Amino acid sequence: MPHPVRFDRIEAVGVITLDNPPVNAFSLSQRIGVSEALTAGLQDPDIQAFVICGSGRMFSAGADIREFDTGVAGESPTLMDLISLIENSPKPVVCALHGTALGGGCELSLACHSRIAIPGTRIGLPEVTLGIVPGAGGTQRLPRLIGVLPALDAIVSGKPMTAEKAHELGLVDGLADDSDDLLKISVSIAHRLSIGPEPPKKTRDRDGHLLEAQNRPELFDEFRSRISRRARGFEAPFACIDCVEAATTMSFENGLAFEREVFLRCRSSNQSLSQRHAFFAEREARKVSGLGPETSQTDVRHAAVLGCGTMGTGIAMCFANAGIPVIVTESEQGMLDRGMKMIRKNYASTVSKGRMTEEEAEARLALIEPTLEFERVSAADVVIEAVFEEMELKKKIFTRLDGLCKADAILATNTSSLDVNTIAAVTGRPEQVVGTHFFSPANVMRLVEIVRGDHTSPEVLATTLTLSKQLGKVGVVVGVCDSFAANRMLYPYSRQAQFLIEEGAFPEQVDKVIYDFGFPMGPFALSDLAGIDVGWRVRQHREPSRPKHLRYSEIADRLYEMGRYGQKTRKGWYNYEEGSRIPMPDPEVVDLVVRTSRELKIDRREISDEEILQRCIYPLINEGARILEEGIVQRASDLDIVWLYGFGFPRYRGGPMFYADSVGLRHVYEVMQGFCEIHEDWLEPAPLLERLAREDKTFAEWDTE
Repeated sequence: MPHPVRFDRIEAVGVITLDNPPVNAFSLSQRIGVSEALTAGLQDPDIQAFVICGSGRMFSAGADIREFDTGVAGESPTLMDLISLIENSPKPVVCALHGTALGGGCELSLACHSRIAIPGTRIGLPEVTLGIVPGAGGTQRLPRLIGVLPALDAIVSGKPMTAEKAHELGLVDGLADDSDDLLKISVSIAHRLSIGPEPPKKTRDRDGHLLEAQNRPELFDEFRSRISRRARGFEAPFACIDCVEAATTMSFENGLAFEREVFLRCRSSNQSLSQRHAFFAEREARKVSGLGPETSQTDVRHAAVLGCGTMGTGIAMCFANAGIPVIVTESEQGMLDRGMKMIRKNYASTVSKGRMTEEEAEARLALIEPTLEFERVSAADVVIEAVFEEMELKKKIFTRLDGLCKADAILATNTSSLDVNTIAAVTGRPEQVVGTHFFSPANVMRLVEIVRGDHTSPEVLATTLTLSKQLGKVGVVVGVCDSFAANRMLYPYSRQAQFLIEEGAFPEQVDKVIYDFGFPMGPFALSDLAGIDVGWRVRQHREPSRPKHLRYSEIADRLYEMGRYGQKTRKGWYNYEEGSRIPMPDPEVVDLVVRTSRELKIDRREISDEEILQRCIYPLINEGARILEEGIVQRASDLDIVWLYGFGFPRYRGGPMFYADSVGLRHVYEVMQGFCEIHEDWLEPAPLLERLAREDKTFAEWDTE
């Protein structure tokens, strides 16, 4: 194995280079390497200062997270030991940052005596996204460098800042043009610090920025209140605030000890285990059977989207946001105009919130070209069809595309449930056809189900995966089946929610239980948001083929017949006031629910919150087990990603399959078996769930078999 650290010398400056590809993670071997280099340099009288820099594409992405579960992270020298050695070095240490400096990489830089960076470098402390707090002094040093409120914003959000912003705040002392300039400037500053009349001031001793918070301690409670809605259910953001507050109320040493205590507590929590699982699951989803580094890909430079409705406009915005020119087609000028108006409105809203400048919005709008000329799609590298969910319409469009598009163009369908193989079969190039199921609103939601047809080529699949990343999406490859993975798991969840209201619950009770579990909204509020009319159209396709004994609740169909389509009509499962998205219970719906129970001869009963949670969550887990056994997805963790990004499953629970492992598959199986004995319909435990439960195994273990 190559050594993870290089030690060179430029005149009287020792240059320590992190060389632990691909991300220069601070594994035990790298910590040892840096510590040995520093120790050797401190003992060498010819070395007067140090520069620490990174090789490859970044400085460091931080600690090696996999070491958290092995105990290696606590072996000497720990990252805290290394940082202490740097901060207490009698010879100045300058940090040269490029690419990214995140987590432990950022914490190490905070202890150096000066920091220089290349513009565009991403610097930050994203530990909160893993359910932990910075554990090597980040919460104590960052507020001392840039101030308490900016530090709270950075640490609690976990979002990195650019080197330019870091320079403005005082985290970075200077900017360099490129890598050569970075090293040159860093060595020069290290030399200058070494010959200065006084040793450089340690970060730990810079208390001036703490005065504002010490004089106004209520700012911490104000900050907690400000993030309460966004951070609902999460423990780590509030633990981060506690640690930053400790920096203002305790000595540095005591604050450091407090931070470490909180870090260790968070690291062993179920929330952190869940969030770390999600972190690795997202990376595993990119590893697809049959694809490798050698798989060739198409360079997507121009795109076309067919349909300028809600989905089409959102998808077009995704391309524009990624800097890819896109043509949007429609069959009527009025529909095209409405779609473009929606796009302009979305960009205007983003500008009004300060998330984009007007110039940036105009530049993105300029990349979207509306047209009624269908033939214009012929030059596109990828064409995404986003019309109504009707098979005959899609087949007609793909037949036409087959005659128009260039031979290597990717022909993608945004279907949420239809058979991609049937669509591909009407073309003479089924290998070029793939499903790209975006979630609504497409310009916001990050999940894309990439549906691999029987003949989809590896090249098309690899290109689509890369494209999803370019568009800022998380792509998960799934196979062809009715409704794929996401919606197929959604149906038993929604179905049981509706059965529960037939049996005695009401929409607001079910939604509250699911909201309290951690979802952004419950199934009935979600139905109103998506559109009850949309669900009705899907059922017209799906339900006629179902065996009669597998019934579904017809209450939603009755709402559709009443013209209650959800938020779009301000009436659905709930009522909505003009301009408001706040759901309000409606006596008309209560009457409909009670009347339906009576017609079905169901004696309504009181239903516990526990039963509601289990009846909604366990059936979707059960369906996930069926999907796994059928080979529709490669891993259980892929289903976790689908639900984390597609439906807002609480990240601090890791996703439905991880959650099932955490509560125990034997327990899930036994509860499902009990429900099946009482209710029968749709609740029979999946064979894979039963087998794993009897063998006392987990879905995670199934993934590694």
